[in-house]
Amino acid sequence: MSIQLDHTIVPSRDKVAAARMLAELLDVPWAPSGIGPFAPVYLNDGLTLDFIETDKAFPIYHFCFRVEDAAFDAILGRIRAAGIAFRSTVRGADDGQVSPFMGGRSIYWNQPDGHQWEMLTVSYARQDPTTVANAGDSRALA
Repeated sequence: MSIQLDHTIVPSRDKVAAARMLAELLDVPWAPSGIGPFAPVYLNDGLTLDFIETDKAFPIYHFCFRVEDAAFDAILGRIRAAGIAFRSTVRGADDGQVSPFMGGRSIYWNQPDGHQWEMLTVSYARQDPTTVANAGDSRALA
């Protein structure tokens, strides 16, 4: 069996509101309660984002969703309809623009807890192995 990410925990001030907002934008199922203290967002058959409520300080996380062109258009439409500010760069002002990233499209937006969401149509996660900086590492992409 290959290694696959099953779930990750996303801290939030209001887990239900945060889970609902993301699930509605992405048009995926969610539940106000799951196993334990979580409000899960079911991204696909094998991955959930489990929102947990906390009043303690927490780091800001970045999550990127790779989607097909039609889904990108639909999600972007829901982001615009909800009046959510977005931008074409990972840092900087919300410019309401779509980046033509690597021959695809991408945007970034922040949710109320500060977590940063990214959506793109072309992944840079699997580059040509000859471009991997540490080619001598036995774990380098093959």
